Amino acid sequence: MLLADYVHPFVYRNGFPQGVPEVDVVLAAGDLPGYYLEYLATKLPVPVLYVPGNHENEYINEGEGRMPARGVTNVHGKVVTVAGLRVAGWGGVPRYREDGEGQYSPLQARWGLGLLALRARKGVDILLTHAPPTGPHAGQDYAHRGCAAIQSFMDRRHPKLVVHGHIHEYEGKKLDYHDDSSGAEVMNAYGYRIVEL
Repeated sequence: MLLADYVHPFVYRNGFPQGVPEVDVVLAAGDLPGYYLEYLATKLPVPVLYVPGNHENEYINEGEGRMPARGVTNVHGKVVTVAGLRVAGWGGVPRYREDGEGQYSPLQARWGLGLLALRARKGVDILLTHAPPTGPHAGQDYAHRGCAAIQSFMDRRHPKLVVHGHIHEYEGKKLDYHDDSSGAEVMNAYGYRIVEL
């Protein structure tokens, strides 16, 4: 199951997960509130992996502070194996304003994704990101542009699937595409969808 950017009413309802086929893992591609991530972890008996988005809302307000959502795994900068799949994660977006969390410079992206590529040297099945790679899914405005360092990671490690968020459907639905240089299928996880690998 793929999710990003939007608390989907079909998922966040009393009857969930009725009407949903059995899933092996949940991949959340950022900008989902912490309460929603915890809800998914309580409703589905499978691993819930996520990367943070640029709004940094994957926390729970509790007492006088914020804490990470419980029952879920932040895979930013990591490679993990779940349900027989190796998943690499990279959260945030290319910097589009001076302040604000969840953004990175081109140098931070090259460095961080370079380290992630080292951790993924034995191969990776899925790359889970918030920002899209450069290419057809990049947004038309500066804040939603694609990330060249994500494309470089794809070209080095050849994941079978790249799952990202950040690109909402107000620009029109972006269809999945096959990236010829890396061999990856690229999917926008905006909202909610079920995919089979």
